[in-house]
Amino acid sequence: MGYSAPWILSLGAAVSDNIERKEIHHRRLDIRFFGRSDGLFEIEGRLLDRKSEPFRRLLQDHDTPAGTPLHDILVRLLVDESLLVHDASATLAASPFMLCRGAADTLAPLKGLRIGAGWNKRVRELLGGAASCTHIVELLGPMATTAYQGIAPQRLARMAQPGNDEHKSRIDSCYSYGRDREVVARLWPHLK
Repeated sequence: MGYSAPWILSLGAAVSDNIERKEIHHRRLDIRFFGRSDGLFEIEGRLLDRKSEPFRRLLQDHDTPAGTPLHDILVRLLVDESLLVHDASATLAASPFMLCRGAADTLAPLKGLRIGAGWNKRVRELLGGAASCTHIVELLGPMATTAYQGIAPQRLARMAQPGNDEHKSRIDSCYSYGRDREVVARLWPHLK
């Protein structure tokens, strides 16, 4: 495996110090949140894996050319404002084995679940192992956090309403919302 100048990067001594690097694998996640005309929302996640060099897939007699997708998986969740899943679907346009494409039909157990605390654990319980595709399960985690970001304007508007205690769940939920930090002191001084 040769290394050449185009891959030389200096990212700091902690990661590399003028060490030559050569890309071997590239995984791209693209996750989007859409509002729909019917008042529902769609979270669309795509996972795309490519190798930078030709490679031999298992059970294949020839090499797969560099840049050919190894995985190209699209997952869609249909949710309401409370992040209740109304529908879930997947498409596997590229996968290591043709058999993998059957995993597109394994998402029905997600219907009726609510994205929130425990989501990743519940997804692994329902779809982990041979029940579905590992990459679909991996993609559903960042899709959930994207849903939170997408629905944030609606949540923030609710939190501003008198008598709404929803903001209490934000306390200590991340670094900035730490009880003793400036954000909490400025937004909700009574909770400090």
